[in-house]
Amino acid sequence: MSRSSARAYITLSIAAALITMGLKFGAYQLTSSVGLFSDLAESSVNLVAALTAFWALTVAAQPPDKEHTFGHSKAEYFSSGLEGLLILVAALSISLTSIPRLLNPQPLTQLELGMGLSIIASIINGGVAMVLLRAGERLRSITLRADAHHLLTDVWTSVGVIGGLVLVKMTGWLILDPLMAIVVALHIAWVAFKLLRESMSGLMDSALCDADQAVIQDTLTQYQAQGIHFHALRTRVAGTRSFVSFHVLVPGDWSVQKGHALCETLEQSIMQALPGAHVMTHLEPLEDPISWADAELDRVQNHQP
Repeated sequence: MSRSSARAYITLSIAAALITMGLKFGAYQLTSSVGLFSDLAESSVNLVAALTAFWALTVAAQPPDKEHTFGHSKAEYFSSGLEGLLILVAALSISLTSIPRLLNPQPLTQLELGMGLSIIASIINGGVAMVLLRAGERLRSITLRADAHHLLTDVWTSVGVIGGLVLVKMTGWLILDPLMAIVVALHIAWVAFKLLRESMSGLMDSALCDADQAVIQDTLTQYQAQGIHFHALRTRVAGTRSFVSFHVLVPGDWSVQKGHALCETLEQSIMQALPGAHVMTHLEPLEDPISWADAELDRVQNHQP
């Protein structure tokens, strides 16, 4: 993945956060709506999260060194985890601000202009979120995907707040403003939980997704018809990088050169099927009883027929 490309997308997110914060602050000042304050709080978190994401991508771009021989790509998980925590802080802030208004509703002013500014901010956030989401999928970046989901959460926050203000204007029920803000807080808290869960999964070295593992199995199956066997297949994901390792069992009378050539071919085949993957193989003789015992144990543990 081009880290510089990913950082360019995050720069777009930072610019969007600054613009939408200005628009939403104006909307809150005009209306005194606690719902619009919740919207502003969410956008403030967007800015901090985007700056954190830029830092994470900068760290992840650093090449492997003596202390981090597998690179720094896991920095992205810290970014998405921090983003989840920040969303939780925003949800708590919104709730604490809304409860007093729930007990003592306040009149709202200049709703039309305030809602107009909020709608413009939502359009900006929605557009940037879709750009980041597509880039995150293409570049396999959890940081871009997390930031995109955060911006989409902001859009839904705005939609809910504006809907509540429309109902306030139609019915005159001022209590709907803080009620909608609390609903928004619960929604974004759920989004934060999902982000934190994904970050923890990445930090715990989760395996590749089922689709990617199926690609690996299909590649290896092509060689099994030639009498080649495999076991100890292990995979893990670290940010944008993925790691694959497995043992290759070949006839014991093969030359080292022939076995090495096969392993090179296998590694290249998988790396072509999974761009960005790092593949490691270990060569073993078919006749080795320990290798067969390990293969059988691996088969049973993975519930293979």
